[in-house]
Amino acid sequence: MTEIDELRARVRVLEDREEIRNLLQEYRRTLDARDMRAFSALFASDGSWSGKSGAATGPDGIYDMLIAQLPDNPPAPGATLWHWISDPTITVDGDRATASSLWMHVRRGDDDRPLLPTLGGYDDELIREDGRWRFARRSVSPLVPA
Repeated sequence: MTEIDELRARVRVLEDREEIRNLLQEYRRTLDARDMRAFSALFASDGSWSGKSGAATGPDGIYDMLIAQLPDNPPAPGATLWHWISDPTITVDGDRATASSLWMHVRRGDDDRPLLPTLGGYDDELIREDGRWRFARRSVSPLVPA
């Protein structure tokens, strides 16, 4: 491999990691906005999601499960809930990748102060499908409360 080829490969991995970081944030953004159609489109055609709300496979299955399980996110001054995602560790291997990150719920409290009721972890397998990174598998695990 030439020096130019090595440089191109390194830049490709950096670009892939950035695209995956953006995917993680789109997950948060679409979930908090309760845009379940856009949310479910973040998953590969046979991608799976499993967590406290249940488990489902494929964008349509994930959409149906979450529509049935998740209430609307009330606007301010209601008890609005946001996801905070941090510490992503991303490993890219060609058209496949793995990622793990921490998530936290931030909720508006009665006195308009932030509450931090839940902390957990995401474990992801990702795949490049039709030129875009998608979740092949996302597993959601609560840490606090367990």
